[in-house]
Amino acid sequence: MITEILILSLFFLFVINTPIAIAIGTASLAAIAIQGDFSLMVVIQRMVAGTDSFHLMAVPLFMYAGTIMEKGGMSQRLIDFANALTGWLPGGLAAVSIVSAMFFAGISGSAAADAAAVGAILIPAMKRSGYPSDFSAAVQAAGGSLGVVIPPSIPMIIFGFLTGASISRLFAAGILPGLLIAISLISVATFISWKNGFAPENRFSRQRLGRTAKDALLALGAPVIILGGILSGVFTATESAAVAVVYALFVSMAVYRQIRFKDIFLIFGQAGITSAIVMFIISTAYVFSWIAAIENIPDALAGGLLSITDNPVYLLLLINLVLLVTGVFVETTASLILLVPMITAMVPNLGIDPVQLGVIVVANLAIGMLTPPMGICLIVSASISGQSIGAVSRRIVPFLLVLIADLILITFYPPLTMWLARILGP
Repeated sequence: MITEILILSLFFLFVINTPIAIAIGTASLAAIAIQGDFSLMVVIQRMVAGTDSFHLMAVPLFMYAGTIMEKGGMSQRLIDFANALTGWLPGGLAAVSIVSAMFFAGISGSAAADAAAVGAILIPAMKRSGYPSDFSAAVQAAGGSLGVVIPPSIPMIIFGFLTGASISRLFAAGILPGLLIAISLISVATFISWKNGFAPENRFSRQRLGRTAKDALLALGAPVIILGGILSGVFTATESAAVAVVYALFVSMAVYRQIRFKDIFLIFGQAGITSAIVMFIISTAYVFSWIAAIENIPDALAGGLLSITDNPVYLLLLINLVLLVTGVFVETTASLILLVPMITAMVPNLGIDPVQLGVIVVANLAIGMLTPPMGICLIVSASISGQSIGAVSRRIVPFLLVLIADLILITFYPPLTMWLARILGP
């Protein structure tokens, strides 16, 4: 009875477009109230417990770092370097959008921040250069999805928190899949641009490449410091996020001088609002998952899938299908907390390393960020471009197809994820 109330009330609240955190929290309250065995005070206790983690401190810190780097001039320097690197390709600005998103992904850990920071500069630039608005938004949305695959990745931090998997190994495992996805997206964008006659942005110039690389050196140093520190064991993911904030502030204020002391409070306020939204979702989803665990829902769902097949290949295909469908309707953080317990219950039957499973889960949810109605990258990019979500969705189909092909490779070719994880991850 409690299981049915929990799931049906959540589904109903999603259908009437209730904000994700409110929907999860309300469904949890309804289940606890009807069950009657617990005081409603337990909801507050579970919400606090759900966010009381050293690992989760990295979430707001990486958001702070990404906001500082966007406001402090680092984003523009990374874009200038990406332009020199790939602007000579057909439809050069499309490739620049994706390469810039890849660079920024190595700093922010957030797909929404990635799409917003780079899209705010490049979507208007693409429109001024004659690219269709819907195509410009689709390219940026696709590039923004790299924000959760290329480390540091906030969803990977949450997956590590939920499962106990090594976050440093998860980060190492995401490097090659992230590069594969970036190359695939660039190839699609370049082919579409060539087919539609979109001209290169500029000619290749070694001098320009060298100059922009020099200008972007400090910005490029951020992911090197973050990942180098984590993978070498000098500091944890959370400590690296704090280092990223200090580094970004120093470079933006002392070197680039684009942020003043009076700007800091506004920047922290903007990042704080975004962080609060994410942490609120985590806290309410933690209550939901706690009730689900009491009712044995994860094991029941896992048993349901295992009753269909115990073949590891088919199981992985089913898990991918469940994750892809869930990613369409449920926000990424909530999807992780709701589904990861069920998926990890099947690890012995899958014969897969939890680190590889983490990358598979995150790659699935990255695709969900490009699909309506909950695709955050799609929403952000469409908003910047002034186009409807429907118009951008039609343009994004080729990128979705290549992402699904990449997902299949990530799922069934373990060396793509585990090679670097075994070498670099402690």
